Amino acid sequence: MTINTANTRVLDIFRQAEPRIVDIQTALDVIPGMTEETILHAGAPITPDRMCASMRGAVAGALVYENRAVDLDAAYYLLDSGAVKIDSCHNHDAVAPMAGIISPSMPVWVIENVTNGARAYSNLNEGPGRTLRYGANGPEVIAQLRWMQTTLAPRLREAVLRLNGLAIFPLVAEALEMGDECHSRNHAVLPLLIQKLIPALLQSEYTSIEIDEVLKFLIGRDYFFLNLTMAACKSAWLEAEKVPDASVVTAFSRNGVEFAIRVQGQWFTAQSPIVEGHYFAGFTANDANRDIGDSAITEASGLGGFAVGGAPAITGFIGGTAASLMQAQLEMYDIAIAENNHFRLPVLENRGTPLGVDVRKVLETGICPFITTGIIHREAGVGQVGAGRVRAPIACFESAAQALGLVEVTS
Repeated sequence: MTINTANTRVLDIFRQAEPRIVDIQTALDVIPGMTEETILHAGAPITPDRMCASMRGAVAGALVYENRAVDLDAAYYLLDSGAVKIDSCHNHDAVAPMAGIISPSMPVWVIENVTNGARAYSNLNEGPGRTLRYGANGPEVIAQLRWMQTTLAPRLREAVLRLNGLAIFPLVAEALEMGDECHSRNHAVLPLLIQKLIPALLQSEYTSIEIDEVLKFLIGRDYFFLNLTMAACKSAWLEAEKVPDASVVTAFSRNGVEFAIRVQGQWFTAQSPIVEGHYFAGFTANDANRDIGDSAITEASGLGGFAVGGAPAITGFIGGTAASLMQAQLEMYDIAIAENNHFRLPVLENRGTPLGVDVRKVLETGICPFITTGIIHREAGVGQVGAGRVRAPIACFESAAQALGLVEVTS
């Protein structure tokens, strides 16, 4: 099969995708290969001794949450003993933002691409600030995770099952028309989800007080929707990753040490960069960890930095100017091989966002993918310190081209 033929097949799979929320289940019960000893993380596989401090802190917090360790000291000892099975979320058809931790007892979204039956999974988003996904691991973090497991997830599951399969991409598409880019800005898309959930919650047997608790948690936690977008994108690409000879990137992902791309289901890595952006009061770039998280699968799917020109209000969060962000997004058309049928931008006369980053085009043009992202503290226990923009390192694409024998584009 030629590279171009393979790429066409890959993009056809994504274009035909219809990801839907079908359930919320316990990670151990549904994620392929998950065991009681397994902790999944963001990015390419990495050993505990090479993890950044914030990811180690998040894993330690997860071990306390799972009652495998009585405190953080015991959790770190357990982690370094080799008794914890560590692996990448992506290797188990899952995705999670920032540190990307999914542990066996955590509730996860079950997202099914009804076109081909491919299922992907993500944890429930805790929100901003001092959370496990940002490397914080104190008692309040663990308490919130346990409330999400025992209270939030069952109530949301009741609503999800009553909805009988909620399509995600149409909600994302509508939010793009309202000023989101659906990676670092989810201000419009979360209310769209809540509008779907409220009637289903009201039809349940939960009391008004119990429903109110759910809504109070959701409202204002815009990132709560992000995990749904991520898992939807993962389910849309899963079958595409099995196509040989393709040069299309199906995910960008970072473990806090390495930046990685996935091509033909394989990992290609380089050092993860420091994020340029906006830091919260009291923090500077000296506090930042290198870029981290699975959430940049949104960019591989035509969202985030690939749709940021339609989200000018995001500048107050990630920095830059509306003009510079639009310019960065327009550059993405030069390294993509198609325009998105799922996601369009009114500001560009309803043009589809760039879709299908081609390794060959990145190498030919020297233009690296533009990603919007959060910033995590380089030390465990602190949490989020800002948000910003980053470019994927070109070394990932050079490695992919060499390993897969891809020939650079000549026209």
